[in-house]
Amino acid sequence: MVSLMQGRLPINQDVLLMQKGMLVRKVRSKSWKKLRYFRLQDDGMTVWHARQAGGKAKPSFSISDVETVREGHESELLRSLAEEFPLEQGFTIVFHGRRSNLDLVANSVEEAQIWMQGLQHLVDFVTSMDQKEQLDQWLSDWFQRGDKNQDGRMSFPEVQRLLHLMNVEMDQEYALQLFQAADISQSGTLEGEEFVEFYKALTKRPEVQEVFENFSADGQKLTLLEFVDFLREEQKEGERASDLALELIDRYEPSDSGKVRHVLSLDGFLSYLCSKDGDVFNPACLPIYQDMTQPLNHYYINSSHNTYLVGDQLCGQSSVEGYIRALKRGCRCVEVDIWDGPSGEPIVYHGHTLTSRIPFKDVVATVAQYAFQTSDYPVILSLENHCTWEQQQVMALHLTEILGEQLLSTTLDGLLPTQLPSPEELRRKILVKGKKLQTLEEDLEEEEEEEVLESQLEGEQEAKPELEAQFESEPQELSPRSKDKKKDKKSKPIMCPSLSALVVYLKAVSFHSFTHSREHYRFYETSSFSETKAKSLIKEAGNAFVQHNAWQLSRVYPSGLRTDSSNYNPQELWNAGCQMVAMNVQTAGLEMDICDGLFRQNGGCGYVLKPDFLRDIQSSFHPERPISPFKAQTLLIQVISGQQLPKEDMTKERSIVDPLVRVEIFGVRPDTTRQETSYVENNGFNPYWGQTLCFRVLVPELALLRFVVNDYNWKTRHDFIGQYTLPWTCMQQGYRHIHLLSKDGTSLHPASIFVHICIREGLEGDES
Repeated sequence: MVSLMQGRLPINQDVLLMQKGMLVRKVRSKSWKKLRYFRLQDDGMTVWHARQAGGKAKPSFSISDVETVREGHESELLRSLAEEFPLEQGFTIVFHGRRSNLDLVANSVEEAQIWMQGLQHLVDFVTSMDQKEQLDQWLSDWFQRGDKNQDGRMSFPEVQRLLHLMNVEMDQEYALQLFQAADISQSGTLEGEEFVEFYKALTKRPEVQEVFENFSADGQKLTLLEFVDFLREEQKEGERASDLALELIDRYEPSDSGKVRHVLSLDGFLSYLCSKDGDVFNPACLPIYQDMTQPLNHYYINSSHNTYLVGDQLCGQSSVEGYIRALKRGCRCVEVDIWDGPSGEPIVYHGHTLTSRIPFKDVVATVAQYAFQTSDYPVILSLENHCTWEQQQVMALHLTEILGEQLLSTTLDGLLPTQLPSPEELRRKILVKGKKLQTLEEDLEEEEEEEVLESQLEGEQEAKPELEAQFESEPQELSPRSKDKKKDKKSKPIMCPSLSALVVYLKAVSFHSFTHSREHYRFYETSSFSETKAKSLIKEAGNAFVQHNAWQLSRVYPSGLRTDSSNYNPQELWNAGCQMVAMNVQTAGLEMDICDGLFRQNGGCGYVLKPDFLRDIQSSFHPERPISPFKAQTLLIQVISGQQLPKEDMTKERSIVDPLVRVEIFGVRPDTTRQETSYVENNGFNPYWGQTLCFRVLVPELALLRFVVNDYNWKTRHDFIGQYTLPWTCMQQGYRHIHLLSKDGTSLHPASIFVHICIREGLEGDES
């Protein structure tokens, strides 16, 4: 089986040395540092480790699990051990999802380089794999798992064991027939391509063949016209069907003669259905496709709560890794809680708790490095400032010096704006959200006065450098208006003018009522609400909240009672147009699936344009009582079959899943519902349901769909297998595959479910 991938594996000197194995130090904490023998397996795709060379080895990770490899100096943990181990010998393996990083220290700089370069080389190769190569790799992984004695071939008992691992319940006689048919060499074992033939026999798709034959006159191929009919009638591709048919045949038909004749074979048809073009998620919604020139308050903004925490809210670890992960997954608003620290340096942690502490300057440096790796659109630093005057000055200095040109420290054109700027205008800019001593108008007036004064003084004396003037620490630098405010609020901590000046478009203000906001606040002032307060406002004054969010930004954060870093459902807040619904992104589950589902569209850039009725300050929309003129729709989903569903617990060799599919809709309250199929007993490999679910939705523009596959278990109310969540507006009709994700949001390739989707206008059809 190794031969399947090895022909394409990019073998180089680093990879060969990794396959020989190497002793490195695994580091978990300042006190846990142990030598381990790491070795890249012969398949070039999995790394195993043992306590020593020749010791009992066990799998450590697969190359497909790895997102990237970082140098030692980028690791907080390795930096803290720099006196013990040279940073040049350290490196960090970063995994997809929420799996903890793996910090390793090699015996020399050369050995560290071998692993860093070799791993990155293999990661780049895996990332560039096409559909067939991914399937080959998946088969190779299974072969490795099933080949218990690692001799490169599989006996029938090993195949039987593998079938159980793969969730296949099969009559022994039938399994033996398939085994013997695939054993072309008649050696009594399966090797390489023989195992692939065995797999193909296992994975025949009669339900796909039936669809194919419905449109094919001869049952052997789809002519160009037949394929156009299929795309138009079933896939609802409309006028583009003719051009698309040619494109798809060229892309997915495996035979050159078929491409020349413009026909599609069954294999080509199946390839298309399993591809991005045959996916439930509309490829047109994958790149940035929305208007990005509207004011910031017209967008939902992917937001993180207490970003520095990677665990719970009371004793969890604070880490810059929280910011790296949030920014890399598309968050555009991150939170920083700053307190006075030792030696005059502000620190970040969850105040009055046992959470660990990190230097504020490290957080700022991390944001500077990772802010625009995933998206070019603006990042908002939501500052919770608990520092004294002196350490606020240090904060301002760090923000200005570390962020440099990235930091937005004045209005875009130096003039007083009439609305918030757009994400497009703020590309690659970092905005500070926080308290401010005075209004933006007063700021700009002072800037004008300073410019006049400077020009008068020019030639009389040397002007002070701009940066020095900005960070002047004397309280008398305050304007008379600000001094009056200061006198009124003597009991509160004094705010440092240099930090205040860095808050431009996002001045934090307390919320009193919607009327008070309308009469006293400006468009660049923003209020924060606890989830409890926001939910009660939606019930009491839902329409007023919608209108408020049409001209001002709102941030909602989880209840303080969520000490376990659990999440609330963001949908209810999005329904009222709240833009920054902050999530504990470190915690996987239903709520983060919904959040990831919304922000999967528009290039994953972290900004999603709100529906027009949530951008109108005179909107009549009430999220609790939605009425016409919204275009209600009826959704019919035929859940047809499943493919290669994984087990939740791979250690249970003998148990096989009993899968069922649940479709959940989240939107306005009347639209929020769920339905499920019956379960299929003992078949996770190719279960067939063939059941139709019907939903009626009043406000499709706000709806999200979540497809969940569970293992039926009457004791535990089912065990989770996989899910996929997407916006209603990004869903493609027709025969589609839904490629499942783990609880952590990582791919479960090739696990999928095959469905047929039909959307009809109006509220027709009975619920079934």
